[in-house]
Amino acid sequence: MRKIFLSLLSLCAFVSICKAEEVRIGVLNGPSCVPAAYMLQNTKKVKNSNLKFEKFADAQALLPKLIKKEIDVGFLPVNVAAKVYNSSNGSLVCCAITGNGNISLITKDKKIKALSDLKGKKVYVAGQGATPEYMFKYLLSQMNIDVNTKDGVTLDFSIPTAQLVANLLAGKIEYAVVPEPFSTIAGIKSEDVFNAIDFQDLYAKINGENAVYPLTVMVCTKQFALEHADLMNAVLKQYEKSLKWTLKNPELAGIVCEKLELGLAANVVKAAIPKSNYVFIKSINAKPKVDELLNLFMQNNPESIGGKLPDEGFYF
Repeated sequence: MRKIFLSLLSLCAFVSICKAEEVRIGVLNGPSCVPAAYMLQNTKKVKNSNLKFEKFADAQALLPKLIKKEIDVGFLPVNVAAKVYNSSNGSLVCCAITGNGNISLITKDKKIKALSDLKGKKVYVAGQGATPEYMFKYLLSQMNIDVNTKDGVTLDFSIPTAQLVANLLAGKIEYAVVPEPFSTIAGIKSEDVFNAIDFQDLYAKINGENAVYPLTVMVCTKQFALEHADLMNAVLKQYEKSLKWTLKNPELAGIVCEKLELGLAANVVKAAIPKSNYVFIKSINAKPKVDELLNLFMQNNPESIGGKLPDEGFYF
Protein backbone atom coordinates (compact mmCIF):
# COMPACT_ATOMS: atom_id res chain seq x y z
CA MET A 1 0.00 0.00 0.00
CA ARG A 2 2.83 2.35 0.88
CA LYS A 3 4.45 1.77 -2.54
CA ILE A 4 1.13 2.45 -4.29
CA PHE A 5 0.64 5.65 -2.27
CA LEU A 6 4.14 6.88 -3.11
CA SER A 7 3.61 6.03 -6.78
CA LEU A 8 0.39 8.05 -6.82
CA LEU A 9 2.16 10.97 -5.18
CA SER A 10 4.90 10.83 -7.81
CA LEU A 11 2.32 10.72 -10.60
CA CYS A 12 0.49 13.74 -9.18
CA ALA A 13 3.75 15.64 -8.87
CA PHE A 14 4.66 14.76 -12.45
CA VAL A 15 1.28 15.94 -13.77
CA SER A 16 1.59 19.14 -11.75
CA ILE A 17 5.08 19.86 -13.11
CA CYS A 18 4.00 19.21 -16.69
CA LYS A 19 1.10 21.60 -16.31
CA ALA A 20 3.32 24.29 -14.77
CA GLU A 21 5.80 23.96 -17.62
CA GLU A 22 3.35 24.86 -20.38
CA VAL A 23 3.90 28.39 -21.72
CA ARG A 24 0.69 29.83 -23.14
CA ILE A 25 1.48 32.47 -25.80
CA GLY A 26 -1.18 34.71 -27.33
CA VAL A 27 -0.51 36.15 -30.80
CA LEU A 28 -2.59 38.69 -32.71
CA ASN A 29 -3.74 38.01 -36.25
CA GLY A 30 -2.14 40.62 -38.47
CA PRO A 31 1.19 42.44 -38.64
CA SER A 32 2.38 42.06 -35.04
CA CYS A 33 2.48 38.26 -35.30
CA VAL A 34 4.60 38.14 -38.47
CA PRO A 35 7.98 37.84 -36.65
CA ALA A 36 6.52 35.10 -34.45
CA ALA A 37 5.25 32.94 -37.33
CA TYR A 38 8.47 30.95 -37.68
CA MET A 39 8.40 30.24 -33.95
CA LEU A 40 4.74 29.19 -34.15
CA GLN A 41 5.49 26.68 -36.87
CA ASN A 42 8.83 25.30 -35.69
CA THR A 43 9.14 25.64 -31.92
CA LYS A 44 7.24 23.21 -29.74
CA LYS A 45 9.46 23.29 -26.65
CA VAL A 46 11.76 25.73 -24.84
CA LYS A 47 13.84 24.56 -21.86
CA ASN A 48 11.80 21.31 -21.84
CA SER A 49 8.58 23.35 -21.57
CA ASN A 50 5.73 23.03 -24.04
CA LEU A 51 4.79 26.16 -25.99
CA LYS A 52 1.07 26.51 -26.62
CA PHE A 53 0.02 29.23 -29.07
CA GLU A 54 -3.42 30.79 -29.28
CA LYS A 55 -4.51 33.27 -31.96
CA PHE A 56 -6.62 36.36 -31.23
CA ALA A 57 -8.37 38.78 -33.57
CA ASP A 58 -7.05 41.86 -31.77
CA ALA A 59 -5.56 43.18 -28.53
CA GLN A 60 -8.98 43.65 -26.93
CA ALA A 61 -9.70 39.94 -27.36
CA LEU A 62 -6.31 38.92 -25.93
CA LEU A 63 -6.29 41.32 -22.97
CA PRO A 64 -8.93 39.63 -20.76
CA LYS A 65 -7.08 36.31 -20.98
CA LEU A 66 -3.80 37.95 -19.97
CA ILE A 67 -5.49 39.66 -17.02
CA LYS A 68 -7.13 36.39 -15.93
CA LYS A 69 -3.73 34.63 -16.27
CA GLU A 70 -5.14 32.25 -18.89
CA ILE A 71 -2.33 33.44 -21.22
CA ASP A 72 1.26 33.89 -20.01
CA VAL A 73 2.85 35.84 -22.86
CA GLY A 74 1.34 38.16 -25.45
CA PHE A 75 1.77 41.18 -27.75
CA LEU A 76 0.12 44.57 -27.16
CA PRO A 77 0.32 48.19 -28.26
CA VAL A 78 2.67 50.10 -25.95
CA ASN A 79 -0.04 52.33 -24.43
CA VAL A 80 -2.37 49.40 -23.75
CA ALA A 81 0.36 47.52 -21.89
CA ALA A 82 1.19 50.63 -19.85
CA LYS A 83 -2.46 51.25 -18.97
CA VAL A 84 -2.95 47.68 -17.76
CA TYR A 85 0.22 47.90 -15.66
CA ASN A 86 -0.84 51.19 -14.07
CA SER A 87 -4.42 50.17 -13.41
CA SER A 88 -4.00 46.57 -12.23
CA ASN A 89 -1.26 46.63 -9.61
CA GLY A 90 1.41 45.77 -12.16
CA SER A 91 -0.24 42.58 -13.41
CA LEU A 92 1.61 42.78 -16.77
CA VAL A 93 5.26 43.54 -17.47
CA CYS A 94 7.03 44.63 -20.66
CA CYS A 95 9.54 42.05 -21.91
CA ALA A 96 10.72 43.64 -25.17
CA ILE A 97 9.88 46.12 -27.90
CA THR A 98 8.95 44.06 -30.97
CA GLY A 99 7.87 46.76 -33.41
CA ASN A 100 8.92 50.36 -34.03
CA GLY A 101 7.14 53.09 -35.97
CA ASN A 102 5.76 52.16 -39.39
CA ILE A 103 2.97 54.72 -39.80
CA SER A 104 2.57 56.76 -42.97
CA LEU A 105 0.15 59.00 -44.82
CA ILE A 106 -1.04 57.41 -48.04
CA THR A 107 -2.80 59.12 -50.91
CA LYS A 108 -3.17 59.37 -54.69
CA ASP A 109 -2.54 63.12 -54.57
CA LYS A 110 0.94 63.67 -56.02
CA LYS A 111 0.99 67.23 -54.67
CA ILE A 112 1.36 66.01 -51.08
CA LYS A 113 5.03 66.04 -50.13
CA ALA A 114 4.97 67.58 -46.64
CA LEU A 115 2.56 68.02 -43.76
CA SER A 116 2.04 71.65 -44.74
CA ASP A 117 0.46 70.44 -48.00
CA LEU A 118 -2.40 68.98 -45.93
CA LYS A 119 -3.63 72.35 -44.63
CA GLY A 120 -7.35 72.74 -45.20
CA LYS A 121 -7.77 69.03 -45.93
CA LYS A 122 -9.47 66.15 -44.13
CA VAL A 123 -7.31 63.17 -43.21
CA TYR A 124 -8.78 59.85 -42.09
CA VAL A 125 -6.76 58.29 -39.27
CA ALA A 126 -6.48 54.65 -38.21
CA GLY A 127 -7.74 54.32 -34.65
CA GLN A 128 -8.79 57.11 -32.32
CA GLY A 129 -6.86 57.19 -29.05
CA ALA A 130 -4.01 55.11 -30.47
CA THR A 131 -0.45 55.83 -31.64
CA PRO A 132 -1.38 56.97 -35.19
CA GLU A 133 -3.57 59.77 -33.80
CA TYR A 134 -1.15 61.06 -31.17
CA MET A 135 1.93 60.77 -33.37
CA PHE A 136 0.12 62.64 -36.16
CA LYS A 137 -0.91 65.41 -33.75
CA TYR A 138 2.64 65.63 -32.40
CA LEU A 139 4.18 65.97 -35.87
CA LEU A 140 1.62 68.58 -36.87
CA SER A 141 2.33 70.58 -33.72
CA GLN A 142 6.07 70.49 -34.47
CA MET A 143 5.30 72.05 -37.85
CA ASN A 144 3.02 74.66 -36.23
CA ILE A 145 -0.02 73.27 -38.02
CA ASP A 146 -3.37 73.46 -36.23
CA VAL A 147 -5.69 70.50 -35.85
CA ASN A 148 -9.41 70.66 -36.67
CA THR A 149 -9.43 74.30 -37.73
CA LYS A 150 -10.34 75.86 -41.07
CA ASP A 151 -6.72 76.55 -42.01
CA GLY A 152 -5.32 73.46 -40.32
CA VAL A 153 -5.75 69.71 -40.80
CA THR A 154 -9.02 68.00 -39.93
CA LEU A 155 -8.69 64.52 -38.40
CA ASP A 156 -11.51 62.06 -39.03
CA PHE A 157 -11.85 58.70 -37.22
CA SER A 158 -15.20 57.63 -38.66
CA ILE A 159 -13.87 54.81 -40.87
CA PRO A 160 -12.57 51.58 -39.26
CA THR A 161 -8.88 50.92 -39.93
CA ALA A 162 -9.58 47.79 -42.00
CA GLN A 163 -11.80 49.80 -44.38
CA LEU A 164 -9.53 52.80 -44.96
CA VAL A 165 -7.66 51.31 -47.93
CA ALA A 166 -10.86 50.26 -49.72
CA ASN A 167 -12.31 53.75 -49.29
CA LEU A 168 -9.11 55.35 -50.58
CA LEU A 169 -8.99 53.08 -53.61
CA ALA A 170 -12.65 53.78 -54.36
CA GLY A 171 -12.05 57.52 -54.27
CA LYS A 172 -14.35 58.07 -51.28
CA ILE A 173 -11.49 59.59 -49.26
CA GLU A 174 -8.25 61.23 -50.38
CA TYR A 175 -5.89 60.92 -47.41
CA ALA A 176 -5.35 58.25 -44.77
CA VAL A 177 -2.88 57.71 -41.93
CA VAL A 178 -2.24 53.98 -41.51
CA PRO A 179 0.34 51.57 -40.07
CA GLU A 180 1.84 48.71 -42.03
CA PRO A 181 0.78 46.54 -43.73
CA PHE A 182 -2.12 48.74 -44.87
CA SER A 183 0.08 51.08 -46.92
CA THR A 184 1.66 48.05 -48.59
CA ILE A 185 -1.78 46.56 -49.34
CA ALA A 186 -2.88 49.86 -50.90
CA GLY A 187 0.25 50.03 -53.06
CA ILE A 188 -0.21 46.43 -54.24
CA LYS A 189 -3.81 47.09 -55.23
CA SER A 190 -3.18 50.41 -56.98
CA GLU A 191 -0.06 51.94 -58.49
CA ASP A 192 -1.67 55.36 -57.98
CA VAL A 193 -1.39 55.11 -54.17
CA PHE A 194 1.91 56.07 -52.55
CA ASN A 195 3.41 56.82 -49.15
CA ALA A 196 3.48 60.61 -49.18
CA ILE A 197 4.81 61.08 -45.63
CA ASP A 198 6.69 58.53 -43.54
CA PHE A 199 6.04 59.40 -39.88
CA GLN A 200 9.18 57.62 -38.68
CA ASP A 201 11.37 59.58 -41.11
CA LEU A 202 9.78 62.85 -40.04
CA TYR A 203 10.07 61.95 -36.36
CA ALA A 204 13.79 61.31 -36.85
CA LYS A 205 14.26 64.62 -38.67
CA ILE A 206 12.71 66.42 -35.70
CA ASN A 207 14.41 64.49 -32.90
CA GLY A 208 17.68 63.29 -34.42
CA GLU A 209 18.55 60.58 -36.93
CA ASN A 210 18.57 57.80 -34.31
CA ALA A 211 15.18 58.76 -32.86
CA VAL A 212 12.52 56.04 -33.10
CA TYR A 213 9.18 55.40 -31.47
CA PRO A 214 7.85 51.94 -30.50
CA LEU A 215 4.49 50.52 -31.55
CA THR A 216 4.31 47.01 -30.12
CA VAL A 217 5.70 45.22 -27.08
CA MET A 218 5.85 41.63 -25.89
CA VAL A 219 4.41 41.31 -22.39
CA CYS A 220 4.02 38.57 -19.82
CA THR A 221 2.04 38.30 -16.62
CA LYS A 222 3.78 39.47 -13.49
CA GLN A 223 3.23 36.06 -11.94
CA PHE A 224 4.93 34.30 -14.86
CA ALA A 225 7.84 36.75 -14.74
CA LEU A 226 8.37 36.12 -11.02
CA GLU A 227 7.98 32.35 -11.11
CA HIS A 228 9.60 31.51 -14.47
CA ALA A 229 12.18 34.21 -15.24
CA ASP A 230 14.64 31.77 -16.84
CA LEU A 231 11.90 30.30 -18.99
CA MET A 232 10.76 33.76 -20.07
CA ASN A 233 14.32 34.60 -21.09
CA ALA A 234 14.42 31.41 -23.14
CA VAL A 235 11.17 32.38 -24.88
CA LEU A 236 12.66 35.79 -25.67
CA LYS A 237 15.74 34.16 -27.22
CA GLN A 238 13.52 31.94 -29.34
CA TYR A 239 11.49 34.96 -30.48
CA GLU A 240 14.67 36.84 -31.40
CA LYS A 241 15.77 33.86 -33.48
CA SER A 242 12.36 33.82 -35.19
CA LEU A 243 12.60 37.55 -35.95
CA LYS A 244 16.06 37.22 -37.51
CA TRP A 245 14.83 34.39 -39.74
CA THR A 246 11.81 36.50 -40.77
CA LEU A 247 13.90 39.52 -41.75
CA LYS A 248 16.27 37.30 -43.74
CA ASN A 249 13.49 35.32 -45.45
CA PRO A 250 10.51 37.62 -46.18
CA GLU A 251 9.13 35.45 -48.97
CA LEU A 252 9.19 32.28 -46.86
CA ALA A 253 7.80 34.22 -43.89
CA GLY A 254 4.84 35.26 -46.05
CA ILE A 255 4.17 31.63 -46.98
CA VAL A 256 4.29 30.59 -43.31
CA CYS A 257 1.93 33.40 -42.26
CA GLU A 258 -0.59 32.47 -44.93
CA LYS A 259 -0.32 28.77 -44.09
CA LEU A 260 -0.96 29.47 -40.40
CA GLU A 261 -3.92 31.71 -41.32
CA LEU A 262 -2.58 34.75 -39.49
CA GLY A 263 -4.75 37.19 -41.41
CA LEU A 264 -2.29 38.29 -44.11
CA ALA A 265 -1.65 37.08 -47.64
CA ALA A 266 1.86 35.82 -48.44
CA ASN A 267 2.58 38.54 -51.03
CA VAL A 268 1.53 41.27 -48.58
CA VAL A 269 3.80 39.92 -45.84
CA LYS A 270 6.75 39.62 -48.22
CA ALA A 271 6.35 43.22 -49.41
CA ALA A 272 5.61 44.68 -45.97
CA ILE A 273 8.44 43.11 -43.92
CA PRO A 274 11.17 45.52 -45.12
CA LYS A 275 8.94 48.49 -44.20
CA SER A 276 7.38 47.19 -40.99
CA ASN A 277 10.29 48.09 -38.69
CA TYR A 278 10.25 44.83 -36.72
CA VAL A 279 12.85 44.89 -33.95
CA PHE A 280 13.88 43.12 -30.79
CA ILE A 281 14.84 45.50 -27.98
CA LYS A 282 15.10 43.91 -24.55
CA SER A 283 13.14 45.58 -21.78
CA ILE A 284 16.34 46.66 -20.01
CA ASN A 285 16.96 49.02 -22.94
CA ALA A 286 13.34 49.85 -23.71
CA LYS A 287 12.39 52.42 -21.05
CA PRO A 288 13.70 55.62 -22.71
CA LYS A 289 11.88 54.91 -25.99
CA VAL A 290 8.70 53.73 -24.28
CA ASP A 291 8.63 56.83 -22.08
CA GLU A 292 9.18 59.03 -25.12
CA LEU A 293 6.10 57.66 -26.83
CA LEU A 294 3.96 57.54 -23.71
CA ASN A 295 4.70 61.20 -23.03
CA LEU A 296 2.75 61.95 -26.22
CA PHE A 297 -0.19 60.02 -24.80
CA MET A 298 0.14 61.93 -21.54
CA GLN A 299 -0.05 65.24 -23.38
CA ASN A 300 -3.21 64.19 -25.22
CA ASN A 301 -5.06 61.91 -22.83
CA PRO A 302 -3.36 60.77 -19.58
CA GLU A 303 -6.02 58.13 -18.95
CA SER A 304 -5.01 56.35 -22.16
CA ILE A 305 -1.95 55.03 -20.29
CA GLY A 306 -3.45 54.89 -16.80
CA GLY A 307 -2.67 58.47 -15.77
CA LYS A 308 1.12 58.25 -15.44
CA LEU A 309 4.27 56.85 -16.94
CA PRO A 310 4.93 53.28 -15.74
CA ASP A 311 7.71 52.90 -13.19
CA GLU A 312 10.73 50.59 -13.29
CA GLY A 313 8.60 47.64 -12.25
CA PHE A 314 7.01 47.65 -15.72
CA TYR A 315 10.20 46.32 -17.28
CA PHE A 316 11.01 42.59 -17.05
